[in-house]
Amino acid sequence: MTIDTYIADLPKVELHLHIEGSFEPALMFAIAERNGISLPYESVYALQSAYNFSDLQSFLDLYYQGMNVLQTEQDYYDLTWAYLSKMAAQSVQHVEIFWDPQGHTERGVAFEIPLRGIKAALNTAQAELGISHQLIMSFLRHMSEEEGFATLEQALPHRDAFIGVGLDSSERGNPPEKFRRLFDRCRAEGFKLMAHAGEEGPADYVRDAIDVLKVDRIDHGNRCMEDPDLARRVADLGLCLTVCPQSNMRLKNCLDITQHPIKPMLDLGIAACINSDDPAYFGGYMSENYQLVQDGLGLSRAELGQLARNGINGSFASAERKAELLANLDAYEAGAA
Repeated sequence: MTIDTYIADLPKVELHLHIEGSFEPALMFAIAERNGISLPYESVYALQSAYNFSDLQSFLDLYYQGMNVLQTEQDYYDLTWAYLSKMAAQSVQHVEIFWDPQGHTERGVAFEIPLRGIKAALNTAQAELGISHQLIMSFLRHMSEEEGFATLEQALPHRDAFIGVGLDSSERGNPPEKFRRLFDRCRAEGFKLMAHAGEEGPADYVRDAIDVLKVDRIDHGNRCMEDPDLARRVADLGLCLTVCPQSNMRLKNCLDITQHPIKPMLDLGIAACINSDDPAYFGGYMSENYQLVQDGLGLSRAELGQLARNGINGSFASAERKAELLANLDAYEAGAA
């Protein structure tokens, strides 16, 4: 078995995926036409060509523009189903996806519309494709904490639909401390807690996500490696880092894949795992992200398997589902030996 085949068939889980970031240009054009919305691009190719980012903010500007075409429950179902169909083809067995309700409600889409469409597709995928799931509501950190509280109040009547909350969008100038009270409230409500930290923000943002927000998982976390004491602490805590290699490259947070921190993370015993973040914009889903680090870092099959194992252990799947996923991975590794 070649290493490419090994990666393609390796049982995987994805823990860091923004469903709005899986919006492929062809589907965006189709939904825009269905809703009578004009896009400022002449063709699918022209839109794809615009996916050339200089940093996180230039990506976010296009990301939010694309989100505008999503209007109906069917739109969100189609978006989510397109992503899940790709995951089935890439041996992904469990997903935990983010959605950004503020990105929809602030333009007049009722909170329930994306939630119903996304959940319906997730439930269909579980029944028809065998892909289990959890859903995570993210707060936009460029907005105020008060606006976050308002969104939480909208969400609480639907609390059984999602397992936790995250914190994403522009990291610079929006430290974890800004959302201390909101995360205290979410913790009291029993939600799992996540925050993007150490993507563009400094290592201190990772420390504050742990100490101030008291998160259960860190999204990205790359820059913790700049602080050896913090990196060792992350390892000792067993805190899962949901690392996104292609995103790091496209947003120029890592300029050379041979210098990507995921191998040093593994060497230190950090529970890092591979994810795709916003794959339609960054050019690759789960298998492509695994392949990128394999090509750049020459990871062994054991290291690739450890990345998959870290994802399972860091997931919020039930104990029974985790045991099933680990058994599937063990059987695959034994058969591929």
